[in-house]
Amino acid sequence: MRRPASASLHQRILGDIEGHILSGQWPPGHKVPSEQALTEAYGCSRMTVSKALNQLARAGLLMRRRKTGSVVLPQHTHSAILDIYDVGDEVRALNLAYRFEVRSRSLRLPTPLEREACALGARRKLLSLTVLHLAGDEPFCLEERIINLATVPTAETAVFDDLAPGPWLLQHVPWNAAQHRISADAATQTVAEALGIRPGAPVLTVERQTWRLDETVTRVRLTYPGNQHALTARFTPLNRLASSPDRS
Repeated sequence: MRRPASASLHQRILGDIEGHILSGQWPPGHKVPSEQALTEAYGCSRMTVSKALNQLARAGLLMRRRKTGSVVLPQHTHSAILDIYDVGDEVRALNLAYRFEVRSRSLRLPTPLEREACALGARRKLLSLTVLHLAGDEPFCLEERIINLATVPTAETAVFDDLAPGPWLLQHVPWNAAQHRISADAATQTVAEALGIRPGAPVLTVERQTWRLDETVTRVRLTYPGNQHALTARFTPLNRLASSPDRS
């Protein structure tokens, strides 16, 4: 059945404004055109515009004020289930000195598994990074990350001296979807050597992928010694998860 024109306009307005925000064209603090201006631009009713703006406000992309209009909000640094956290903050919360070392950095093409998991073309260029996070002098977490340079071209020349890749991405790249996978694994030889544990020892693995407008931003595997780390999440009954297709 054909949708009413108002429904089509509603989706168009939603898509256009969301695209401006998630692409970075409208940064945090940007004032969105007024309802009247959008009504004239799209040739629709003010109610249709107001409905779209309210929906974007509920999604956390806009803040609406009666007299001053709508402004773009900073991107949230969390998903519906787990924070997209800075490993450095985890270490500092333990009152330990934090530092990180970039162990490897290279430009390469995606593997077949990465092409499938991240919906990447065979010739899509990636930045591949291995980072060791330390608490005091002890290994705390091994980070293995790829960054899609088609989505984040500035990452190719970024210098990760003072800021690790994770927080750098949170500061520079807006995202609109994230997925976590948590598993208990046995340390491989490479992971064991990096973390200073025996091969086969238990480790906690957190895999995360983020998207911007259906394009993969980054995919990361964070591996912790199993006896040194736990994940805690706090919920309220009002938190609801929107259903979404499995992208893994």
